[in-house]
Amino acid sequence: MLWTPNQIRAVLGDEADSFVAADSFTPGGNASAGSAHGFEGKNILEFVGGMEQRAALAEVRRKLFEAREERVHPGRDEKVLTSWNGLMLAAFAEAARTLNREDYEDVAERNAEFLLRELRQENGRLLRTWKRRPEHAEGAGGAKLNGYLEDYAYLIEGLLELYQTTFEPRWFVAAQELAETMLTHFQAPDGGFYDTSDDHETLITRPRDLQNNATSSGNAMAVTALLKLAGFTNELRYVDMAHQALVQMQPMMSQYPLGFGQWLQALSYALSKPKEIAIVGDPDSADTQALLRIARDGYRPFQVIALGAQDTQPAAIPLLQDRGLVKGRAAAYVCRDFTCQAPTTEPEVLQAQLARRLRIVSEA
Repeated sequence: MLWTPNQIRAVLGDEADSFVAADSFTPGGNASAGSAHGFEGKNILEFVGGMEQRAALAEVRRKLFEAREERVHPGRDEKVLTSWNGLMLAAFAEAARTLNREDYEDVAERNAEFLLRELRQENGRLLRTWKRRPEHAEGAGGAKLNGYLEDYAYLIEGLLELYQTTFEPRWFVAAQELAETMLTHFQAPDGGFYDTSDDHETLITRPRDLQNNATSSGNAMAVTALLKLAGFTNELRYVDMAHQALVQMQPMMSQYPLGFGQWLQALSYALSKPKEIAIVGDPDSADTQALLRIARDGYRPFQVIALGAQDTQPAAIPLLQDRGLVKGRAAAYVCRDFTCQAPTTEPEVLQAQLARRLRIVSEA
């Protein structure tokens, strides 16, 4: 919101001078980006004082806030996009486990439940956008428009991150279902994906946006998601599709790296020979949590983790199938391409296994 010095003084009276000095006010308005002149002759609040001043001016800022609330509020874009929410879901899920924040985990779970409830149809297809209907009761809204590739790819990524935070199988199951739908309706015959589904409205040409813009390319994120899904499922067709797309994009990545950042991330993931970590044990037990802490310790971008209790029923996540406790204790299995090292119950051994690098032998 914009303010003039006179408006500030009208609200704050004698307290105005100290506030104006701490907030970069000028009589003609503070400078806008790219301009030597003030912003319409007014000021945007920009605190430039010290931390001790911020605390001292807290009550003054509250008065300004109350005065601002009496103004007409600017219009707000209230649509909910599946793709953007998928990105947010991934960020909150990863932050929840990295920072040990239950409130972040709660945000991520509520967001995933909302997206799957309101923007996924009974046939498994996603819709693009949701907006509350003002004539309906609180919480009611309407979704519309066929989902685009980025809606599927971003949401799959978010659900996979949420699974690795909560280890609730339903999030993984939903991610794989969406991936299969994405492959059915968006896959291009020569590799990669179209931005629109095969039953989208007819366009002059069916678009395939490969370059990053404000957000990552839907194609690049789809490839990233398939590589991660392959680690959980050992589905070689996921790997083949991802590798085919990466091969096609290598010239563009090498020539214009700044425009293909997500592709480069997917390529680095594929070349890293990522680890697949299966931890079997009671999720709440001390021995299971000790192994999980080691698997999550540090910065480990090239791995996926599945965790579940030993069960007589087939596991929802293939990475956990046919893996059990060792002498009644929680066990960790470190694998590559579903070929695993000997299971361990000891955190120190697991740490050593995760530290090992795969020796790559070059071919002439």
